[in-house]
Amino acid sequence: MNMNEIRHIIAKGLGLKPGKVDLVRNIQLAEGNFDCFATARCDECDQVNCLWRKDCLALPQKQEPTTCH
Repeated sequence: MNMNEIRHIIAKGLGLKPGKVDLVRNIQLAEGNFDCFATARCDECDQVNCLWRKDCLALPQKQEPTTCH
C-alpha cells in the first residue's frame, strides 16, 4: 500500500472527498491539527508529529530571500 492509498483510506474513514492538498488539509482538521499542508516557508515547520510533514516539506516552497536564513 502506498501513501496515496493510505490517504484515501483515511479520508474515506473521516467522510471526506479525496483531492490532494485540500484532502490533506481536511484530514489535518478532522484530526484536530492545523490545516497547514503545503504552507511551510523556508523548510521550517513546527508540527514535528504531523503525519504529512515529510511530504509537505518535500513540496516546492515559497521562499522569500529576506525571511530565509
